[in-house]
Amino acid sequence: MTTATDAGTLAQVALEILKRQRFVIASHIRPDGDAIGSQLAMAYALRHLGKQVRVVNRDPAPPPLSLFPGVADIEIAERVDDPGDAVIVMESGDLSRTGVAGLERGFVINIDHHVGNTMFGAVNWLDVSAAACGEMVFDLVGTLGVPLTYEIALHLYIAILTDTGSFRYSNITPRTFDICRQCVAAGVKPPDVARSIFDSNSLGRLKLFGAVLSRMELDDTGRVATIAVDRRLAADCGGTYEDTEGLINHPLTVNDIQAVVFFKEVGPGDWRVSMRSKGNVDINAVAREFGGGGHKNASGCGAVGQLEELKRVFQQKITAQLDEVTPET
Repeated sequence: MTTATDAGTLAQVALEILKRQRFVIASHIRPDGDAIGSQLAMAYALRHLGKQVRVVNRDPAPPPLSLFPGVADIEIAERVDDPGDAVIVMESGDLSRTGVAGLERGFVINIDHHVGNTMFGAVNWLDVSAAACGEMVFDLVGTLGVPLTYEIALHLYIAILTDTGSFRYSNITPRTFDICRQCVAAGVKPPDVARSIFDSNSLGRLKLFGAVLSRMELDDTGRVATIAVDRRLAADCGGTYEDTEGLINHPLTVNDIQAVVFFKEVGPGDWRVSMRSKGNVDINAVAREFGGGGHKNASGCGAVGQLEELKRVFQQKITAQLDEVTPET
């Protein structure tokens, strides 16, 4: 097993790819823009080298990404019977988080940028300094000697745009913008990409945003916002759970709100919890307490219990993180 974050690991990942022919590329359940963008950029690069590639996820891409090239070709499956010569798993902290059985029977290449990765691959490339997994794929594409085609650049740009919160999170570096510059030079048009992702709402999605935000609660300090949705509310608005993509970012546009926690009902008493924050507020520390993970400003986890009690618990834990950044005087 190889584990490192340096250039030597990147070179080994490239070597393992070059000597193999058939690939399965997977990512985590409920894939986001970084997952889809990184997978498809990698797929286009491998096909440029004459490789055979299947992109397989348990869940479909978010609706705003559905019209981008290659998304319609992603296989939705809970099991892979033939893992090919290698399985490339993008930004998944653990192999089980893909939700796809059978991947473990292949030669697994683990590519991730999240703290807490379990190093489950035969080769593990972890770079927590990367703003998005797309940044790592950019490096890998270059190391493989593949030119930055429009299709590759487009999906790398999508990965970075979405995983940096439209360039608002603290994980951004000068390198982030340099990669995006090269993507634009390759033909990507940022206004068109942004319009496709952020301005393609259905009426049901708009109504659902309004319904959820109208029920938003604030803690006593006005710094932590709590929102929640269940399947009945989504259906009543004519929307779906997928329509809540991006909703969590809206409370952060309020100046005084420093963090948001969003509860989505999975089943009775079972919740998927997403969290976002501003600046140095580390909500990843809260997510890790519940077996989750992510980034300092964008993390998630699962939680079981009554919603009102969970709201109280998460508000307290996030407030503690806020107080570490701005201690009382």
